[in-house]
Amino acid sequence: MEDNDHQEAPSKSELKRRMEALQDIGEVLVELPKDKLKQLELPEALHEAVLEAKRITAHGGRRRQLQYIGKLMRGVDADPIRAKLEEWNGNHAAETAMLHRLENWRKRLLEDDAALAEFISQYPAFDIQHLRTLIRNSRKEHSAGKPPKSSRELFKLLREGVSD
Repeated sequence: MEDNDHQEAPSKSELKRRMEALQDIGEVLVELPKDKLKQLELPEALHEAVLEAKRITAHGGRRRQLQYIGKLMRGVDADPIRAKLEEWNGNHAAETAMLHRLENWRKRLLEDDAALAEFISQYPAFDIQHLRTLIRNSRKEHSAGKPPKSSRELFKLLREGVSD
């Protein structure tokens, strides 16, 4: 029986990798905005340690605080934290990709009249008249050197109506 337990015990190197992985999660926690940190519902000691690490500016002190956070992480189930961080990263990447697509549409609509027909064929539910008005006003503002108010409104309209 003892032989089986001994064989299944992780190596010293494996334990070190696990500890470093927990410390890496701790570093990510320190970089999170406070509102997202609250959403994780961390144990109070860990939450306080993360907030303290945010305040520390000295390199050595910050490094020691991150090691302490890694130590605290050993007593916490890190899987839900890791899952939530991955979810946020996935959502962030998808949201960024969507914003890039919308910006690409706005740029094409402002530069090429043919893009409007293509856009309307893909998104027939849009108010075409309002879209055309915003495009026209945006072009006028750009040529007059005015602030891009209509261009911003166009982007907002696209963001509200496009969901692909």
